[in-house]
Formats: sequence, structure tokens, C-alpha cells
Amino acid sequence: MSEARSANPLHGVTLKAMIEHLVERYGWDGLGSRIEIRCFTHDPSVNSSLKFLRKTPWARAKVESLYLHSVAHPRKRPAAVPPSVAPTLPPTESSA
Repeated sequence: MSEARSANPLHGVTLKAMIEHLVERYGWDGLGSRIEIRCFTHDPSVNSSLKFLRKTPWARAKVESLYLHSVAHPRKRPAAVPPSVAPTLPPTESSA
């Protein structure tokens, strides 16, 4: 039984956690453009999305697929530039 759990990458991940992760990564607009369902495009909220996805297996499957893709391919964040290396702007003249 423990082998079946370890083989399922969604084990222990709630639908709410998946939606929150996807909204944090893509925003509602980006999520709605990737998965074109009304709960993501018209007055979106986590609660309305949960209600719809729990009743609609094909939509839930799309959300799970996008979640797995986003976890497998995390965004690369640019390294922070130390202040000593950051470019400086020339001072501006004030019109006083």
C-alpha cells in the first residue's frame, strides 16, 4: 500500500492547495487562459472553483495536470544583484 502512495505525486495535496499554488504562479487571468473554464475567467474565487471542480471530473483532471506540470518545472528566479554591482542612474537636475 505504501508503494501506491509514493507512486501518486498528488497524494496528500488538496484541491484547494493546487488552486492556490496555480493562482500564485499564474494569476487568475493566466490560469483562465491555460484552462478555459468559467470558474477561472468570470468572477473567480477559490471557493467557487472548488465547488465546480469537485463536481466536474474532466476539469479537475486538467487542474491536476497543470499543477503537476508547474511543480515539475518550477520557474527560475533571477539571482539578486548586490547593490555594489547594480547600475546607478545619473543624478537629475531639479528645476527649483
